[in-house]
Amino acid sequence: MKYLRLMKLWLGSVSGITLFLSTSLQAGDIVNYQVNGVSYKGYYSSPADDAPLVLLVHDWDGLTDYEIKRAEMLTDMGYSVFAADLFGAGIRPTEVTDKKQHTGELYKDLAKMRALLEGAMEKARQLGADTDNSVAMGYCFGGAAVLEMARSGAPLKGFATFHGGLATPDNQDYSKTQGALLIMHGSADTAITMNQFATLATELENSNVAHEMITYSGAPHAFTVFGTERYREDADRKSWQRFSNFLATTLKN
Repeated sequence: MKYLRLMKLWLGSVSGITLFLSTSLQAGDIVNYQVNGVSYKGYYSSPADDAPLVLLVHDWDGLTDYEIKRAEMLTDMGYSVFAADLFGAGIRPTEVTDKKQHTGELYKDLAKMRALLEGAMEKARQLGADTDNSVAMGYCFGGAAVLEMARSGAPLKGFATFHGGLATPDNQDYSKTQGALLIMHGSADTAITMNQFATLATELENSNVAHEMITYSGAPHAFTVFGTERYREDADRKSWQRFSNFLATTLKN
């Protein structure tokens, strides 16, 4: 019931999705931080000092009210959340060309992507988050970033993706992965194919990585994004419930 209430509240305010700095939508705090001398603007929300941490990574339009709403939903469930910024303070692309540019730059520089993820975790630690009891999750581009984090050997307990990129870059594998993976994917996704889904399953099995991979019928790419034509309530509800269970069984409470 809490999930449905939050979803209805969000749908009622979906016209404000671009109002990233609107304090009326926030229960946590906007966080300014730096990685390698560059400024970034994240978001942190925590219900208690000892709460488990969820690192949340945005999709290809940057950190917006969508991720903030998801962070609030997680905080209501008892988790600290640090929503990372991988593009830079003030960079929130709205045009497809710009979205492709900013994501493409990071796909071409995976060392930078890893540094940004590590920098976000470090900032969360400085804010008092329990980074030793943490899971990373991401949407679309953010899902691909979370898998990059998993392949890097980051010492998190779990990694979860919602309709995220699944392809493994050349010369990479999951041999260093330390946490369990949860992959939630729409079987009607034409941007990230079921062939990529199957290939990832084989890679994870061959690397002996604990994983669960779920598909949702009729769900296209970005099926969790409230208020869009791609949104599928059934797939969103089911994937969020599975993610909730994943957090409850993976993290120490």
